Amino acid sequence: MWVIPIASFFLLHWRMVYLVLPYLTLLSVAYLFFKPSGNVEVWRVVPHNRFLEGQEVEVEVHVRTDFRVDYLYVKDFVPGLEVVSGSPEKVFSLRPGEEGVLKYRVRVKRGIHRFEKILVSYRDPFGFFSSEREVDNFTEVIGVPMLYEVQTPYSTKGTKITIGPLPSPLVGEGLEFHAIREYQPGDPLKIINWKATARTGRIMVNEFESERKVDVVFIVDASKRNEAVFDYLIRAAASLMLNALNDGTSFGLLLAEKIPLWIRVDYGKRHFFKCIDFLSTARPDENNIIAYQVEHLIKTALPPRAQVLYFSALLTEESWEALKILSRYGYRVVVISPNPYSVYEAKSEEEKVALKLLAIRRKAVLESLSGYGIIIDWDIKKPLKVAIAEVMGK
Repeated sequence: MWVIPIASFFLLHWRMVYLVLPYLTLLSVAYLFFKPSGNVEVWRVVPHNRFLEGQEVEVEVHVRTDFRVDYLYVKDFVPGLEVVSGSPEKVFSLRPGEEGVLKYRVRVKRGIHRFEKILVSYRDPFGFFSSEREVDNFTEVIGVPMLYEVQTPYSTKGTKITIGPLPSPLVGEGLEFHAIREYQPGDPLKIINWKATARTGRIMVNEFESERKVDVVFIVDASKRNEAVFDYLIRAAASLMLNALNDGTSFGLLLAEKIPLWIRVDYGKRHFFKCIDFLSTARPDENNIIAYQVEHLIKTALPPRAQVLYFSALLTEESWEALKILSRYGYRVVVISPNPYSVYEAKSEEEKVALKLLAIRRKAVLESLSGYGIIIDWDIKKPLKVAIAEVMGK
């Protein structure tokens, strides 16, 4: 547009300026009717912030303007999740006050996923005016571990005398009848068995099997060697943690990473979700000191007579030593050990032979460790509940 008037001046052909008039007309129309002059609102909506891994989640991006716009491009920045349907970008044509909605679905992975920005871009139909900016809009989605149906693999012997739903062999006041004995000073009158008293001539009372709860400590071996089955370790820990929550059992968590994380023993939903959030973000790393971490925990924070659930593929001498230390200090340990070789499918005769040799070696290692705790060798091709039942005999 500038070249034509300059050329007209030097060539003294002023009629050439008429060639600019169509462009000036378009520019005037674009300026008067299509230049953006107002506010754009954009926000993101998800149903809630916690989802099971593998679950599909619908994400909505809403946009609203207070001016007419014929081309408004909106793009949501997806934080590394698979888009399974729809698209995270769309072009809108909106009237003043009208709201447009962009919808798409993603598949959630375990971990914390942060949606942070939304791109909004505008241009007029003639291309004279354009505007683009990234709008800060923070949404956090937590992919929690998949939960399995499981049974309680630990005993309640030697537990605390705190009322709870798990039956204990300790005798005291409770709900389940245990035996009849002679009255002792201090026994409440309400437990007197009047029929037995009349029959024997001595004051007899009822004994009941008391209900107690057990402290359970979850120890997750986050060594890099467990990477092939690490998700299974996390899912097993989360599933048994939910089982403990439903039973009213207090529990703690040691996530044995390079920098270990210890969550003290507590109970309730808030405590459960706190532990689950840490399990959701756990990643295997180069941790070669789990035995030291476990021994330090025993000396400083691990409750006496607690039941220990140890989640490890038992592939390193450090993981073996951690089990031996727990046993040495008198803790009853149940090891949930996903078989790392059950992840692979042999594609040749050589691979079949190699997997058989590895399986024989693993069996020998587990047998040598069997005196230190109950070891559940879990073939991940079968449900965890079945693997527990095969060992616990339930």
